[in-house]
Amino acid sequence: MLQLLRHQLVRRACRSSSARFARVIPRCSPKPAARDLSTTVPLRSSAFAPQTQIFHDVAGLRQLRKDLLLNNRTVGLVPTMGALHEGHLSLVRQAASENTDVFVSVYVNPTQFGLNEDLASYPKTWESDMRMLHALDRELASLSHGRVSAVFAPNTKTMYPTLPPDSSIPGVGSFIEMRPLGQLLEGASRPVFFRGVATVCMKLFNICAPDRVYFGQKDIQQTVVIRRLVKDFHLNMEVKIGPTQREEDGLALSSRNVYLGLRRRNVGIALNQSLRKAEEQYKSGKRKRGDILWPAMAHADRIQLEQDSMDPAKRARFEVDYISLADPVTMEELEEMDETRGAILSGAIKMLPVESPRDGEELGVGGGLIPVRLIDNIVLDPVA
Repeated sequence: MLQLLRHQLVRRACRSSSARFARVIPRCSPKPAARDLSTTVPLRSSAFAPQTQIFHDVAGLRQLRKDLLLNNRTVGLVPTMGALHEGHLSLVRQAASENTDVFVSVYVNPTQFGLNEDLASYPKTWESDMRMLHALDRELASLSHGRVSAVFAPNTKTMYPTLPPDSSIPGVGSFIEMRPLGQLLEGASRPVFFRGVATVCMKLFNICAPDRVYFGQKDIQQTVVIRRLVKDFHLNMEVKIGPTQREEDGLALSSRNVYLGLRRRNVGIALNQSLRKAEEQYKSGKRKRGDILWPAMAHADRIQLEQDSMDPAKRARFEVDYISLADPVTMEELEEMDETRGAILSGAIKMLPVESPRDGEELGVGGGLIPVRLIDNIVLDPVA
């Protein structure tokens, strides 16, 4: 009976002119194989039936969400800006283990980029992203977990229907600001960043109506902003945080890492190394700001001096933006830790463009000319 009801609901959705799907044929179509995310010939194995639908508009996605709700299914949302990597996939796996259906959004949000930031050069890898999600959905099907039911890939007119997005200050448009939380640390260096994050996430939450939303710990201040957003606006969803995914040497995975190239990538690990030195101070019993942070500052300074003294054809210069010891709820700087609350160690550095590139050198996307901002953090857990 439920299958009949669902079939009727989907047929009505197919007749709606507002439900415009890209690269997907709803179930009432005679070509169900076109729903495969892959751009190659769809697989027809009886053991795996691709079911991910791709939506570019709101109405069709909302109809799917309504159908899922009527069938007592739960939705986990994983917001992304594309350029997917293992960090994103780990969040999709977590969402699939806790929900019957997973929605993945793919949208490079212009309002979280400042006027002079890297919006135009942000990596856009739609085809490979879809291949990764297709392979992951196959994996989830084999595990009998929840499935990737929808990819929401809107354009900017869909996300900002009234006015063009504005990254100026104070800016013109409809925004959500989290003060003072959004003006600290990353917000101090990137004044419109968290305004853009909070605004686009509120839009995504309203469109997708998820039961749970999933973010990675690497963007630790962002997770604090999202938790505050959900609490302050009484949004009916859980915020779930997945652990930072790293390379073997500790470098945090990031979509921007494709810009680094080998030379800058090998030096960029200095940020994580610095934070680990501060973490060791905490583990050894230190609680005052200076005692915890000085080894981190000293390590970053030493690596900077080493790079500055090297031949331009070999070095990878960087600037330290901040190394922080902050309250886990307010993100305000701490002079002395309350060990019953814990704290957040975090930092940001900017890898400068490569100087004097050598013939045949692996320089990454952009030929080593694009500055790369790296962020990382370590959560200092409370002491019982």
